[in-house]
Amino acid sequence: MKILVADPVAKGGIDLLRQHFEVDVKTGLKPEELSAIIGEYAGLVVRSETKVTKEIIDAGRRLQVIGRAGVGVDNIDVEAATQRGVVVVNAPSGNTISACEHTIALMMALARHVPQANAKLKANVWARSEFVGVEVRNKTLGIVGLGRIGSEVARRAKALEMRVLGYDPFVSQEHANLLGVIIVSLEDLLRQSDFITLHTPMTAATKGIIGPKELAIVKPEVRIINVARGGLVDEEALYKAVEEGRVAGAAIDVFSQEPAKDNVLFKSDKIIVTPHLGASTHEAQINVAVDVAEEIIALLQGKPARYAVNAPAIPPETLAVVAPFLDIAHSLGSLARQLTVGQPNAVEIRYEGEMAEHDTNIVRASVLRGILEGISDQPVNFVNAHLVAAEHGLRVSEHKEPICENYSSLITVTVQSSKGTTTVAGTQMRNEAHILLINGYWLDLTPNGGYLLLTSHQDRPGIVGAVGTLLGKSNINISGMQVSREKPRGQALMAMGVDEQIPPELLEVIRKIPGMNITSLVKI
Repeated sequence: MKILVADPVAKGGIDLLRQHFEVDVKTGLKPEELSAIIGEYAGLVVRSETKVTKEIIDAGRRLQVIGRAGVGVDNIDVEAATQRGVVVVNAPSGNTISACEHTIALMMALARHVPQANAKLKANVWARSEFVGVEVRNKTLGIVGLGRIGSEVARRAKALEMRVLGYDPFVSQEHANLLGVIIVSLEDLLRQSDFITLHTPMTAATKGIIGPKELAIVKPEVRIINVARGGLVDEEALYKAVEEGRVAGAAIDVFSQEPAKDNVLFKSDKIIVTPHLGASTHEAQINVAVDVAEEIIALLQGKPARYAVNAPAIPPETLAVVAPFLDIAHSLGSLARQLTVGQPNAVEIRYEGEMAEHDTNIVRASVLRGILEGISDQPVNFVNAHLVAAEHGLRVSEHKEPICENYSSLITVTVQSSKGTTTVAGTQMRNEAHILLINGYWLDLTPNGGYLLLTSHQDRPGIVGAVGTLLGKSNINISGMQVSREKPRGQALMAMGVDEQIPPELLEVIRKIPGMNITSLVKI
């Protein structure tokens, strides 16, 4: 077998590949040049420079694996690769320590004004009294996101004798306890922390997670660090807060637009900036090259890969039964995540009916993908879902019952957390996914990618109408509605589909309707 290395990668990874395969290193190829030769190779290694398009993948008649020596796979058409049966692998853990250490370096530089003092002294100004710093010992560090990098930062902060707070909606209390981290709400973290560091993925929910509202409640002596993703911090708001003395300083390695050459944060002498150096160490470059080489070797030797980004091969007889249930499995995981309150610690998946007689590994992975995506700091896929769940301290169990009374197959997902249990169930009928159970209430909902308003309330006249009236006045269209109840005038669950996202202030008004207990807006 032959491997093509199309981008510069560390020699250690290339040497490892050459122990097993014939390796050609041809960097800087134009798309048409790559397409012309890719048919000779079983494996392709790239970084971010080479764009692996559908045309290139289609031309790779012998291609079995594409390896990205790094985390992101935006430059690879993963869907086209999956359709052709080509496995895409990456190296998400190779830069963990580098990003962690850069975070600690920036925190210490902030505490002791290292860049500012260096610049002043090199300008021949001895200004010792201007740069009185602070110790990090006995200070409170708030970590937003306790994935791989956030967890490593926590371990090092404890060694520095810091008090460590953590905010992560989907890390179990047991996992936090092992790290010595106190789990708190985001608001409490913001109010109590002397240093705040971000280690969360960039999603619709986390974009601007530190903005004007959050910066209004922090301590004036707080220092903020971002080595995660550009856009997590509102840059204009942070600049204003630092310049107005509401934030003592900041250290930013990532920006909303990169390369960053004219960013507002550059204007403040109290803000340290670095050009996305989190993974820029010799060790990290070697690690990602070696990691992706090991993945390619394993796959081409018929072994499972740790970091496959797309789905593994499934026996046809299993695929025929379980594949139709992957959409509902993913929807149930996503719904359970959005409804869970508190720190989750266990996930139970129950299969009833025909599906219980087959290998359900891929279905379990689809459930976990729904639970973890947007929360984990790495891509969650059919191969690594169980590993990512374990990294978040989630215990995962499965139970199978070959008999199902009302459906050919039924999947039930239960998430246990520090504040209770969330249970949802669903099936596949008439080529559509159907959510059938939410926390003990039976109904029938079809996930459509829209929003669903869920209310737990007292079954009495007027509540449904009151909600509808409030939505109508706000020009929010209702696409459908179902009500399930325990008994007349008892507790009820209303599921109301809406075409637009309901603003938080309107949700607060709905929650105050007499008889209303719980109100949640979810995306299904």
